[in-house]
Amino acid sequence: MTNNAKEKINIEISNQNDSFTIGGKEFHSRFILGSGKYSLNLIKAAIENAKAEMITLAVRRANTKEQENILDYIPKNITLLPNTSGARNAKEAVRIAKIARELGCGDFVKVEIMRDSKYLLPDNLETIKATKELVKEGFIVMPYMYPDLYVARDLVEAGAACVMPLASPIGSNKGLSTKDFIQILVDEIEVPIIVDAGIGAPSQACEAMEMGATAIMANTALATSQNLPLMASAFNKAIEAGRSAYLAGLGRVITRGASSSDPLTGFLRD
Repeated sequence: MTNNAKEKINIEISNQNDSFTIGGKEFHSRFILGSGKYSLNLIKAAIENAKAEMITLAVRRANTKEQENILDYIPKNITLLPNTSGARNAKEAVRIAKIARELGCGDFVKVEIMRDSKYLLPDNLETIKATKELVKEGFIVMPYMYPDLYVARDLVEAGAACVMPLASPIGSNKGLSTKDFIQILVDEIEVPIIVDAGIGAPSQACEAMEMGATAIMANTALATSQNLPLMASAFNKAIEAGRSAYLAGLGRVITRGASSSDPLTGFLRD
């Protein structure tokens, strides 16, 4: 067997065994379906084509129609991540999380607190407060936050199971507008980094994974695409490719000049 063939097998085995853990639960898929533009077709595509193992659920949106409940369409093996969407402060977020647990949604909760209705940016201070309280109540807290190193450290100290920095404003599909700050979190924070909000294309998801992000959460990019199953599949492949590239180790970058990759080009110096 050639060295190239051995390397290919090793990479494939590595990818198969590659997983991450949140709240003591192991996940193999690095795509998470976000809440928001819900449709049953979106849920189906995310599970079947994007291989999602975790789906967020805004408690106030569980019933999309009078006789239709989203929970009826999510398989039992999928981890529910109740979302405190709509909360304007820590007190409201804690209340929503407790309601979700009473409804049987489990102990996972995504803390999402926004006071501003124009830019929909997370309130980091209130998020830290809510995280502290919910951890005391036994929740597995996954906080959505504006990427800030000090805030991330405070969230980890408060007991957050991961941190979920936004890539760009919710629903914008603008991509990695906060790339440099997310990279700092990847480099400095011990818990999983899940890039959330604003990822609008598979290439952007791939880039975030190449940076070392643990997983990607997306919704609008899929929901607003022209072919939902195909886009979900594209995200799955892009995330896998980005993860493989990160594990392989990206090649060096030359900021100035060039470096010959073929010694035959040496004649250019004559």
